[in-house]
Amino acid sequence: MFLLRLERAIAAFSNLLGKIAALLFVLMLFNVFYDVIMRYLFNDVSIGMQELEWHLFAAMFMLGVPYTLQTGGHVRVDLIYERLSGNTKAWIDLLGSLLLLLPFVVLVAWYGVGFAAEAFELGETSGDPGGLSHRWIIKAVIPFTFFAIAISGIGLMLRSINTLCGRHPVAHYQPPSH
Repeated sequence: MFLLRLERAIAAFSNLLGKIAALLFVLMLFNVFYDVIMRYLFNDVSIGMQELEWHLFAAMFMLGVPYTLQTGGHVRVDLIYERLSGNTKAWIDLLGSLLLLLPFVVLVAWYGVGFAAEAFELGETSGDPGGLSHRWIIKAVIPFTFFAIAISGIGLMLRSINTLCGRHPVAHYQPPSH
């Protein structure tokens, strides 16, 4: 029962990140709308608003990845995977997460912390006049996201373990979904 509760808690965390990504998408739409109106109606360009667009896009994309992994929306070779039995799918997800996903995301997250910390310590800002300050904020999203992907990967592993232990129906095994 503990593993099921932990799986559900991780799924809730990933779903929260998906909601944050959706909110960032809406904010990005308003930002682009404002930028286009200002540029074409008032002939006024803001470098800061343009940079905010790619900051919002990057954060939206990155925070959407753990949600996508948790809901089974990530890329895989479905032509082969969909024809496999539930237990085989569970084993593939378990071993793939353990041997491929987790080492990669932990490595990127680990080095990403130094990347963001250096930007913070240097007080890194935009190189463009009128650009955004505090560049470390967007750089800090990188390690956070990769740690969150690791957590979602652990959730996928728990889903697989719970399936293999008979706590989920095997016949129609799917990665966690919303």
